[in-house]
Amino acid sequence: MYESGGGVVVELRGEVDLVGFQQAAPVLDPVTAGSAETVVIDLTHTTFIDCSGLALLMRARRRLASRGAELRVVCRDPMALRVMGITGLRVILAPVASVREALEQPGPGT
Repeated sequence: MYESGGGVVVELRGEVDLVGFQQAAPVLDPVTAGSAETVVIDLTHTTFIDCSGLALLMRARRRLASRGAELRVVCRDPMALRVMGITGLRVILAPVASVREALEQPGPGT
């Protein structure tokens, strides 16, 4: 986790499944409850994502939205993008190809 360009970037690595959810939630919860207006979850280094991983992303999105902040997702993996598409979450999460692209998007209230 690091701060960059006015946002907080959280890199998830490896498999984002039920075990990954259980490991990532304690890291993400303080970030999503914090003061950052933009949180980027970077999935560049993930090797697998399932419904638990998608639930983690949606949980972060809901928590941020409840305080007027925004979630941005970075993902280039074709299989992860396919899973997001099949579930209808690709439109909601609107993944982009790089952290830079995520941070350059207009922020909340602009």
